[in-house]
Amino acid sequence: MRDVTLGQYFPGNSILHRMDPRVKILLLIAYIVILFCTFGFISLAIVTATIIAVILMSGVPFKMYLKSLKVLIVIILITALLNMFYGSGDPIWQFGILKLTVSGIERAVFVTVRIICLMLVSSCLTFTTSPTDLTDAIERLMKPLKIFHIKVHEIAMMMTIALRFVPTLLEETDKIMSAQKSRGADMESGNLIQKIKSLIPVLIPLFISAFRRAYELAMAMECRCYQGGEGRTRMKSLHIKKLDVYCIIVTGIVITGVILCNIFLGTII
Repeated sequence: MRDVTLGQYFPGNSILHRMDPRVKILLLIAYIVILFCTFGFISLAIVTATIIAVILMSGVPFKMYLKSLKVLIVIILITALLNMFYGSGDPIWQFGILKLTVSGIERAVFVTVRIICLMLVSSCLTFTTSPTDLTDAIERLMKPLKIFHIKVHEIAMMMTIALRFVPTLLEETDKIMSAQKSRGADMESGNLIQKIKSLIPVLIPLFISAFRRAYELAMAMECRCYQGGEGRTRMKSLHIKKLDVYCIIVTGIVITGVILCNIFLGTII
């Protein structure tokens, strides 16, 4: 539970911290699209090198990014194993219908690097953007949807609150599990069904705590006369700066490089 870093924010003054949150969200979407448009190792290496540079510029300790990967280690391993036996060509090793080939190994490495890069670049956004800035950015980007009478501010607020409370609920879960273990609860031995049953004493107080926190938050917002986004002013106004323009230009260069690599250097998948 302590290794889950989703929704955590690390204050700082790095390049990523100073960027406009709207630009960061758009660039994140662009890099995710680029990542799934890479079809060769050279184009993947270009995107991977760019993401590593972004991580170094974020000013967040690298161990926090490693913690974000630990949560998905099982999914990464399963995906790699499945792709490893999904290649064509002469088999290196074969057992029944399972066939290990060079193309299968290349495919497994390719997909694994993709997933790792996807998780790392997504973590950069939450590590370097405060919940308030994230709410303002999502609301500004979704502003055109107001013509369809969609409550943009409320949607942005709910998304940000949900993301913000992930580490809080995980910390609460860890405390409840420690308290139950101190009372003699056994949550590690037994078969799968017994382990699931042992989680019931954890889930019930966790739900109660979550509802209590939600009620307290709602009361706090009402006491401060919160009425949604209509007529609401902001302490900080968002502006596109030179730094954001430079980052957009770099992203455009990376996109161009990936497209040229896919066209002239062939593909893996």
